[in-house]
Amino acid sequence: MKKGFTLFLIIASVAMVKAQNMNIENSRKVATKGYAEREITPDIVYLSISLKEFYMDGNMKKKVFIETLEKQLFDAAMAAGVKKEDFTIQNIYSYNYETKKKNNELLQSRQYRIKVTNLNGLNIMLDKIDPQGIQTTSISGYDHTQKRQIEKELKTAAVKDARYNAEILAAADGQTVGKVLVINDNSNINFNDLVPTPRMYAKAASADNAAGAMTEELNIDIRPLKLTCYVDGVFELK
Repeated sequence: MKKGFTLFLIIASVAMVKAQNMNIENSRKVATKGYAEREITPDIVYLSISLKEFYMDGNMKKKVFIETLEKQLFDAAMAAGVKKEDFTIQNIYSYNYETKKKNNELLQSRQYRIKVTNLNGLNIMLDKIDPQGIQTTSISGYDHTQKRQIEKELKTAAVKDARYNAEILAAADGQTVGKVLVINDNSNINFNDLVPTPRMYAKAASADNAAGAMTEELNIDIRPLKLTCYVDGVFELK
């Protein structure tokens, strides 16, 4: 009895889906595209900084360990306002320090991922680390605290644009637009696929600077990104 009832529900569901598809295919409809765009500036920046062990002045007895460099970077990041949970180790490497001696030693290298809300003071933070221990620095990604809300607003605007375009086409033939039958989202909003360019401004010299030279600190901003959203819409004609 239960098997028969279950089979009946499956058949009824399939029949209902087919009927809905036939209604869409046979209905009078208009298909259009919708588009929306918006410029935003990322308020989250991910830095990638790699540190490496080294010998001071090439002296094999004066090794600067990775733990020492890591503490310098950690303390500098905390002083710059970075949260402890936003300072993570991303990867660990080792490299061969070549010397004339046979017993070459493997030195450590570590890559760190640091989440910051702006790039101002970056040069001051790096100045607190022994420069010989800095291997590479780069920006590895961007994000925004209101990403989901921005995506929602863009998609809403794109659907409205698709309806507006459908109304133009329908009005040209003396028709009106009814409910939407199909919406396809063709957008892919991903901050990591976009690479905004940092731009730097030197701060004006203070009045106390008699020579009129520029200060060493730079004000670094991120250029706005243009996010786009595309949708395909099929609307009923009345």
